[in-house]
Amino acid sequence: MDRSGMHRRDLLRAAAFAAVSPMAMAQGSWPTRPVMMTVPFPAGGGTDAFARPLAAQFAKQTGKQLIIDNRGGAGGTVGATLAAKAAPDGYNLFMGAVHHTIAPSMYPRLDYDLERDFIPLTLVANVPQVVVVNPRRVQATNVKALIEQLRANPGKYNYGSAGSGTSHHLAGELFKQQTRTFITHIPYRGAGPALQDLIAGNVDMMFDGLGSSATHIKGGRIKALMVSGNKRNPAIPDVPSAAESGLPEYTVSTWYGLWAPKGTPAEVQARVIDEVRKAVQTDELKAIWAQQGADFPNLTQQQFGAFVGSEIRRWAAVVKASGAKLD
Repeated sequence: MDRSGMHRRDLLRAAAFAAVSPMAMAQGSWPTRPVMMTVPFPAGGGTDAFARPLAAQFAKQTGKQLIIDNRGGAGGTVGATLAAKAAPDGYNLFMGAVHHTIAPSMYPRLDYDLERDFIPLTLVANVPQVVVVNPRRVQATNVKALIEQLRANPGKYNYGSAGSGTSHHLAGELFKQQTRTFITHIPYRGAGPALQDLIAGNVDMMFDGLGSSATHIKGGRIKALMVSGNKRNPAIPDVPSAAESGLPEYTVSTWYGLWAPKGTPAEVQARVIDEVRKAVQTDELKAIWAQQGADFPNLTQQQFGAFVGSEIRRWAAVVKASGAKLD
């Protein structure tokens, strides 16, 4: 073969390598650079409480950073919109929450579809909701006394939330519905700012995920009156359950999950899921999850996708029954 023939062959080989190298990289050596994870709430909220330890452990395991990009607003839908439009190259992930299964029922128009534009990867943490009050503003020390106080003063008390259409908002509406009380809803741009205002005494109460409230409950800055569901939580064992408090149907949890933009290579999807499972089994993350009253429901990718669909339907029914609207 003459030199021109060899040159042509080398060019063709180089072109073929260039065409397959992105997929080869995805299959074998991902990640070769930092990975971006959109967290659709401001820093300091419940999502951050799990995203940041997970990111630190991811870096230890892979040798590459998992960079958190906090993009709050509109109950988490601003960040979700940005994440849906990110390149599906394996270097963009989205840490969403239960709020994103509520949003389709609350927002008349969204610039993304959770089931169409994202690939569900794994459930990261599941945390019960907790009723917390500022003890300087609310004198009640249990739920029965709180209900009496609220009924005697309709509209006088308020509750903060991570934003309209979030689980904090819907948990409050469900509480009002089941207790026949009226509490004014004050939406914020994330659980972090709402929680800070609760601690400061600018709002009266919250229906918060235990993950973001646990440290402040233990520090005495806010008081927990009830944890949702039919059993107490080991992170706050002295706080009665909803069933013990006379509200057996009050079952609300804040869960956090990981998605990737549609089109992300299947090999990368599998690797991300594997890295998350490894991370949450480490002693460091087990301790952090336990401290925040969270567990890790080890669902398969298919089970997580089915769970997301069931949550969308469940919250649609709650929105309809409660008449909840955007504030």
